[in-house]
Amino acid sequence: MNKHDFDLIVIGGGSGGVRAARMAAQRGARVALAERLGGAGLGGTCVNVGCIPKKLYSYAAHYAEAFEESHGFGWEGQAPVLNWAALKANRAREITRLNGIYGNLLTGAGVTVFNAFARLDGPQSVMLKVDGEAAEQRLTAQHILVATGGTPHLPDIEGREHVIDSNAIFDLEPFPQRLLVVGGGYIACEFASIFNGLGAQVTQLYRGEQVLRGFDDEIRHFVAAEMGKAGVDLRLGADVASITKTDAGLRVRLKDGGEVMADAVLYATGRVPLVAGLGLQAAGVAQRKDGAVVVDEHYQTNVPSIYAVGDVTSRVQLTPVALGEAMVVVDQLFGPQAGKPERRMSYEFIPTAVFTHPSIGTVGYGEAQARELYGEVTIFRSEFKALKHTLSGSSERTLMKLVVETKTDRVVGLHMVGAEAGEIVQGFAVAMKAGATKALFDSTIGIHPTAAEEFVTMREPVKSPAKS
Repeated sequence: MNKHDFDLIVIGGGSGGVRAARMAAQRGARVALAERLGGAGLGGTCVNVGCIPKKLYSYAAHYAEAFEESHGFGWEGQAPVLNWAALKANRAREITRLNGIYGNLLTGAGVTVFNAFARLDGPQSVMLKVDGEAAEQRLTAQHILVATGGTPHLPDIEGREHVIDSNAIFDLEPFPQRLLVVGGGYIACEFASIFNGLGAQVTQLYRGEQVLRGFDDEIRHFVAAEMGKAGVDLRLGADVASITKTDAGLRVRLKDGGEVMADAVLYATGRVPLVAGLGLQAAGVAQRKDGAVVVDEHYQTNVPSIYAVGDVTSRVQLTPVALGEAMVVVDQLFGPQAGKPERRMSYEFIPTAVFTHPSIGTVGYGEAQARELYGEVTIFRSEFKALKHTLSGSSERTLMKLVVETKTDRVVGLHMVGAEAGEIVQGFAVAMKAGATKALFDSTIGIHPTAAEEFVTMREPVKSPAKS
C-alpha cells in the first residue's frame, strides 16, 4: 500500500509548477497541484499578468508607430484610433484560452488539480483551503515542490493607496492619458514604452543613475536615449515623496521638490517571493531576508522532502529558467525521459529580451562584467539606421555589440537594441552555449539584407581608451 496520498504535491500553478507536475505525472508519478485560481487561471504570472499579455500590448503599441512610418512607403489615410476596451477584451479572451490549455495539459497527464490555497503542514504534508469552505483538507506526499513565484513589491509611501502595480495595469480603466511609471527595471521600462506607444503621455522616474541596472552599460544608455526620442519623459535621480488625489488627477510630489500630475501611477520597483501564509517557517524551511526559499544545486531545501523552483527562490526571475529548474527536479525525483540524460541547469549564457521600444536582446556578459571575469576583452560594435527607417522617417537607431575574451577568442557577450532583438539573439545564444569564437562568427555568411548579419560582419574592434 502507498504510504502517502501522492508522490508529489506541487504548490503553485505557474510555469515551473505546471511543468513539474505534468512531466512528473508522465513519468508515472501520482501528482497533485494546488493553485488558488480566484479570478485568474493556470499559468501564473507569465500567462496571466506577465510575459504573454505584456507582449500582446507591446505589439498593440507598435501599430500607431507603424502607421506613421507607412507614409514613407506610400501609404495614405486617416490615423487609427485605439479602442482600449477592445484590446483588453481580446487579450482577456486569449489568456482564458491559454488557461484552458494549461488545465488540459495537467488533467491529460493525470495530475489532480485542486483549486485551493495550500500551506505546508510538515515536511510531507499540505493543508488545502478552498474559498468559502471552513474546513481544510490534509494531503500527504513523498515530495513537495514549492513553485509559488513572486509578487510586485510596493514601497511604503504616503498615498500608497493610489498606486497600481504591474498586475493591475492590464485592465486599467479608463485609459490613462497621463501615466507616471516609477522604477528602472525591465518591467518599468517596458510599460513606459508600451503606454507611450499606445498614446499616453508617459513620465518615468528612477532614483538611480541609469535604468536597467545589470545590463551592459552602453546598452542601458543607448536604449534610454531611444526611449526618450520616442516620447518617454525619463527622469533619473528622481523619487516620489507623496501622492495625493485631486480633482485634476494624482498629484505626485517628488523628493527634489518637483511635481508631476498623472491619471495613474504605476509602481514597478521590483518583485518579492510570494511566500505569505505558506507555512515555510513552521515546516522548518530556511529562507533569506527577502523571504526567498533557500535551495541547493538540486533545488532541495534544508528539509529533504521539500523542493523549490522559480521566482520563489529569487535566483533568475525568468519563465524559461523556472521551466528548466522544474525539469531538473523531475529528473532527479522520478528519473529522466527514456534514452535521455538527467538534466542539469546552467545559469551561464541565459538569453533574455526587454520589450522596450526599441527592444533589447542580450546573452552573456556586459563589457564591464566581462573585464572583471576575463581580464582582457575585445569589443566589436555597430550602430546604424535600419534599412526600414531609410524610408520610414523614423530616427530610431540600432546598436549591436560583441564582447570577446581576447585570449580564447570566445564570444562571451552579445547585445542588441533594435527591432526584433529577442528573435535575433535567441539563435546566437545557441552558438554561444556551444562556445562559438569570433573567428567562427566571421566565417559565417550573413543573410542579406538583415540587421542580424551585422553580428557576423563586424571586423574592426573598438579601440580601447589609452591607459594612463
